[in-house]
Amino acid sequence: MAGIYIHIPFCNSKCAYCGFYSIPSQKRKAEFLEALKQEMVSRKDYLHGEAVETIYFGGGTPSILKVKEIENLLGLIQEYYSVEANAEITLEANPDTLSMEYLQGLRAIGINRLSIGIQSFFDDDLRYLSRRHDAGHARQCIQLAKDAGFDNISIDLIYGLPTSNADQWSRNLDLFFELEIPHLSAYALTLEPNSILTKQIEMGKVLPINEEDAVRDYEVLCRRAAENGYLHYEISNFCKPRKHSRHNSSYWFCIPYAGFGPSAHSFDGTSRQWNVASLERYGESEREALSPEQIYDEYVMLRLRTLWGIDLKYMKREMGERFSDYCERQAEPLIAEGRLSRTREFLYLNDEQMLFADGVAEALFY
Repeated sequence: MAGIYIHIPFCNSKCAYCGFYSIPSQKRKAEFLEALKQEMVSRKDYLHGEAVETIYFGGGTPSILKVKEIENLLGLIQEYYSVEANAEITLEANPDTLSMEYLQGLRAIGINRLSIGIQSFFDDDLRYLSRRHDAGHARQCIQLAKDAGFDNISIDLIYGLPTSNADQWSRNLDLFFELEIPHLSAYALTLEPNSILTKQIEMGKVLPINEEDAVRDYEVLCRRAAENGYLHYEISNFCKPRKHSRHNSSYWFCIPYAGFGPSAHSFDGTSRQWNVASLERYGESEREALSPEQIYDEYVMLRLRTLWGIDLKYMKREMGERFSDYCERQAEPLIAEGRLSRTREFLYLNDEQMLFADGVAEALFY
């Protein structure tokens, strides 16, 4: 099994909170697409012929591309990689880029999953985040996607916003449930280094973040998602049965994937490499061979974020008794403290510990 990630760095404008590599211009789009194709062909052996089960267009704003441009990239993947017939093919999209004609075009070329950056259903939140769409457009594009035939839809929401409160966050969730969207990715607002929002807060131009509000919102989210039949399968992700993101889950299960485009990362099971986050230097990359200890630590960190937890049997088989025995020893005091639970061969976080996953993982690191 394997996955492919394609980073499209272009946006119509830069959102204030964004920490991803993106460019608020399309001037070099044609040049970039040619370079992207060259990278995809030149690295065709990276996955060693493994069947590609997921393809993910991220960014940036992938929906800034024309349907024909996306179709050409998919055609190239089909030509040089072994893509399964039922592969999950996701496109990230912003509401201001979606129309019925565009959505129907995406369906026609094989896009079968949408991840829409809604962020909030309230205009004051969207203005704070400097989003291009408004609340009305947020709801409209979801209905358009459904009418175009998409039944595998995810949206992003951001909680802990200074422009929101407990009641408004709850109403955001009301709208999500009412729209019957099968998947939700919800993230606390964080200050990324050098982001526009970070600078605005430092200069006192906008309201600062309150971490206690974020914790409150997250607890409400977890409770209400469970009440409405959503599986909390990863710290920030919730879904209806069988509607989890297969692509993102492959990261958490340490499945190999190839990443194309500036800033994109790749993983082949024993090493990680990443492209430089620069359009001007696109083509340059760095690589790190992972030690057995690093592979163990990464597995612990990623799996602990999920509902499935750490598989000690898998660890023993794939990494050896040294690591499985060490993990069990390190876990004992955490289980005694109620921070971890154990069921046969699995270690997993208790629900109330989800926000503290990094700290628990660190206690298990080698």
